[in-house]
Order: sequence, then C-alpha cells, then structure tokens
Amino acid sequence: MKYFLAIIGGGPAGYTAAAEASKKGKDVVLFEQNTLGGTCLNVGCIPTKTLLYSAKQYYNATHADKYGIKATEVSFDYQKIAQRKQKVVRKLVAGIKQKLNNDHCTVVSGMAFVVSRTDDTVVIACGEQQYEAENLLICTGSSNFVPPIRGVQDNTAVWDSTSALAANTLPQSMIIVGGGVIGMEFATLYHEFGVPVTVIEAMPNILPNLDQEVVKILRDKYEKAGIRILTSTKVMSLNQNQVTAQTSEGETLTLEAEHILISVGRRPNLDGLEALDGLEFTRKGINVDEGMRTNLPNVYAAGDITGKIMLAHVASRQAEVAVNRMLKTIPVQRIAYNAIPSVVYTNPEIASVGLTEQDAADIPHEVRTMPMTFSGRFVAENEAETGLCKMLVDSKHNTVLGVHMIGNPCSEFVAAASFAVRMGYTVDECKQVVFPHPTVSEILKEIL
Repeated sequence: MKYFLAIIGGGPAGYTAAAEASKKGKDVVLFEQNTLGGTCLNVGCIPTKTLLYSAKQYYNATHADKYGIKATEVSFDYQKIAQRKQKVVRKLVAGIKQKLNNDHCTVVSGMAFVVSRTDDTVVIACGEQQYEAENLLICTGSSNFVPPIRGVQDNTAVWDSTSALAANTLPQSMIIVGGGVIGMEFATLYHEFGVPVTVIEAMPNILPNLDQEVVKILRDKYEKAGIRILTSTKVMSLNQNQVTAQTSEGETLTLEAEHILISVGRRPNLDGLEALDGLEFTRKGINVDEGMRTNLPNVYAAGDITGKIMLAHVASRQAEVAVNRMLKTIPVQRIAYNAIPSVVYTNPEIASVGLTEQDAADIPHEVRTMPMTFSGRFVAENEAETGLCKMLVDSKHNTVLGVHMIGNPCSEFVAAASFAVRMGYTVDECKQVVFPHPTVSEILKEIL
C-alpha cells in the first residue's frame, strides 16, 4: 500500500497533520518512537501546567486571608500531585489515540528512518517493515540542549525539564540555569511549594525576548518574594551540586543546591533523516518556505524541527498549512508569525502577541499602558496586584502592532489581541468589539 502522507513524529504537528489529512479522505501513516503527544503533552506543556495548577492552588490557600478566608494547617502531598499529573497526561494521550483511530490513520510505534526518496515516492523503514508514501512530513521535534559547561555531563545533581517532571519528590533547594520561559515556570513551581530557588541568566534580564516593562514587574515581585535572580551572570563550571558562576563585572560566585536544572533552550532532532540528500538547513533547523515545503518537492516539515517558533500551537498551525499545501487547497494558507501569542505560566501570568518596543524601534508607533486594575473583575480577584496591559499602535495606520500583559488570567484572552494583530485591525475597528462585563478581558477595550 502506498500512502498519501507519511509523518515522522506524533507531537502536536504530527497528530494535527494526521487528523487534517485523514478527515479529507487521504491515507496517512504516522510514526512515533515514544508516546503520542510528543514533548508538549508528555514532558512539556501539559505536565508542567498541571503541576503549576497544583502549586497555584496551594499558594492561593496559604494566601486566602487576603480574601477573608481562613485556611489553617494547609499542606500538600507532592507524590499525589505527581500522580495526578501522570493521570492527566494518560487521559490526553488516550484522546489523541482515539481521534487518530476514528480518522482511520495508521499509527506505527518505533524509530523511523528515511530509506530513499524520489520526486513521487518516499520510502521509510520502521522496525522490519518498509512503508511508501507520496509525501513526507517531518515532525521530529526538539530535545533539551546540553550546554558545554564543565561538570554538566554525568552529573547526578543535574536535571533537565524532563527529569524534573519525572521526580516524585521536591528538591530541598534548586539552582535554575536559564531564565527563559521554562526556567521561570519551574522557578514558580518550586518557589510556591517552598523550595529555595536561585535563577542564573547570562542575559541582562530574565525572559529577554519579552516586553521588558512587563518582565520587570514579575522580577520585582519574585525577588521580593525570595527568589534569587542573577542576571548578566554566566555559569563557568559545576562540581556535583556546586555551581561556579561569573558576573559581567568579573565577580566569581560559588552557589550550591541539591539539584541544578539546566534550561537553556532546545535543539531540533535530526536523526533518521540522513538519506534525504540535499535537504537544506538553516542555523536553527530544516529550511521551509511559507507553505512548510522544504527544497525537496515532496518533503515538508513542521514544528520545532523548523526552528521557527518552538511552541505547540505554532506546530499545529504549521501542520495544517503543510497538509493544505499538499492538497493544493484554495485559497493558499499562510502563517502569520507576527501574530503568534505566547504565554509564560508564572504567577502572575504573562501573555504577549506581536511586536515589543524593542522590535518596533524603527516603526513610528505609540505606546499605551494601563494597569490591569482598570478591570473591575481583576480588582475583585487579584488582591494587592496591579498588573499591566501595554499596547503598541502604528502611528501612521493606527493599527495594533502588539499587546503585552501581566496579570491573571491574561492567558485566557490574549487570543483576542492576536486576532486584532493578525487581521491588521485599526483602533477604531477594535473599539466596535463588545466585551462581556465583568471580565478581565475588558482591559483590551479600556486601553483603546
């Protein structure tokens, strides 16, 4: 049997593409060497957010007096929290399996290798079987990057995000190397469960790709709460659970914790693709055009492997675009990378879409800022919090260039801002949208 589409990798890009092509009547085979759902579902987005929700519940209980609630002798059982995390993951994995079965997609477990390729056939081996397909979609994802720091390799004190999520007990203390999204989410998790946390970031600030005015609010709160944050500081070496670091001023620091979490980024997984002669790469991953096509006519790529934006929702959208390009769907679909929302699940949350002030430096624009306290519901539900909503508006066209927020639950309505950026709406057009009252989302109306 020759399939219309073969997919290597069953993460958000892979299973989305399989469902998209299958429901349109195409024969699809999907290869996954581990568990359906990929990094996001098994050792990333979902388990992290499940643990963070438990941490937030504990945090809210221990701070309930702010809302007139007396909660005494509050405690937690981290082993049960970890068990619940696994239950959530298993449930969602089962849901993906069921969906692919319903769509009559063939799922093959095992490591897949490309054997050969012509312009009309790709041959893939998995186990002792070979499979032929007209098109190939590479969705092999990414893995945690291990930096070349002396003492990291074979160090039992060192964790990456996968090993941190697998732990059934909390560390006594934690040093986190890397103050990006993953690092700051784990800092939130451990801190809210009472673990002493130090974050070391080589850049001048944590979350360097986000709006820095928003980030400063989070950093100030976290440092006041007791999280130690060392920026412009580079880790030089590790000696078991001891870290030697150097500041930008040349000061040498020696720090110690039970565990050291390395979270300094991810790298694309390229194993099994060696037979794709001539496949072009960028510095970050496989080179693709706006339709997710590689330079090889019947080979496509989607998700982290492309190195575009390593987010699950980006992977899913790329997969949809790739399949519709294979099917020559009209109108031609494209991805608006300028309107991709991102969320950092700290407490408070940060949500962002579009250009930051740094990005828009060469574009004449107006910056509008407003405390989240202009929303009545925010005041009712976020005692002693101020938050911030920032909007960048193109001075010439009066369109929304970007929106950046800090304050719970901004993750739940950043999509409304994404829609405005994606469609190029003007401020006047946005003003015509009616927001429900009372909701925190009304801040998007107030700032207009």
